Amino acid sequence: MTRIIETNGERETFELGHEMGRNAKPGQVYTMVGDLGVGKTVFTKGFAKGLEIEEPISSPTFTIVQVYEEGRMPFYHFDVYRIGDVEEMDEIGFEDYIFGEGVSLIEWANLIEEILPENYTEIRIEKNLEKGFDYRKITVTER
Repeated sequence: MTRIIETNGERETFELGHEMGRNAKPGQVYTMVGDLGVGKTVFTKGFAKGLEIEEPISSPTFTIVQVYEEGRMPFYHFDVYRIGDVEEMDEIGFEDYIFGEGVSLIEWANLIEEILPENYTEIRIEKNLEKGFDYRKITVTER
């Protein structure tokens, strides 16, 4: 199943993330694909808010995974942009997270496609400057 949502500003992108976070269940895996600056972090902040996480959310660019425990379930936020080899994911215990009790959100997941679980939700965020600077097309696909 695929659904396409169009947003016209950070607030709308945040709200979509918030809605999806509110509906997330333990064991679910979400992947995010999109160029730099499309709003992945804004979406993720909304997602965390939907999980009732109050602490500041930042992209774990250098640590690969940031774990948030204080929400209604653990939240595992991955940023695999700097991964040199998929084997690095084993070193951080990737499978323990994605098959754990929390929800996982993986930015730049296209770089580790071969180790993603069979079922996940892909969130693809795209700009279209012809429709305005703040316009985003967000495609959500259940895989």
